[in-house]
Amino acid sequence: MDRKITKIDIITRPEKLEELKTALNEIGVLGMTVSQVYGCGTQGGHTETYRGREYEVNLVPKIKVETVVCEIPVEKVLETAQKILRTGKFGDGKIFVYELSDAVRIRTGHRGAAAIMDIPEEKIK
Repeated sequence: MDRKITKIDIITRPEKLEELKTALNEIGVLGMTVSQVYGCGTQGGHTETYRGREYEVNLVPKIKVETVVCEIPVEKVLETAQKILRTGKFGDGKIFVYELSDAVRIRTGHRGAAAIMDIPEEKIK
């Protein structure tokens, strides 16, 4: 493998998803996996009432956006995500960065950077 492959996990507020996807697409990040997750941290939880009883809810709904990059600079992804997601309030989220040792495109058997790069002639029409 000749190029460094990096995985970036972004955990943030669900209402920021569309804005984040648009901003990442604009810098060339096209592939991503999005999951609905629950978490807790400094933000803490909140109290809800159900059938007249109060319940402490300490897991807050979030979204997790996972992407893998090799040609787009990691710093550019981090700066873009922070610019879009930062409100200055508790609950803005976290970004985790991992170095990957390899990747495999199952359909073709490509490995390394070739496994995650979009090849224009292979795009589905």
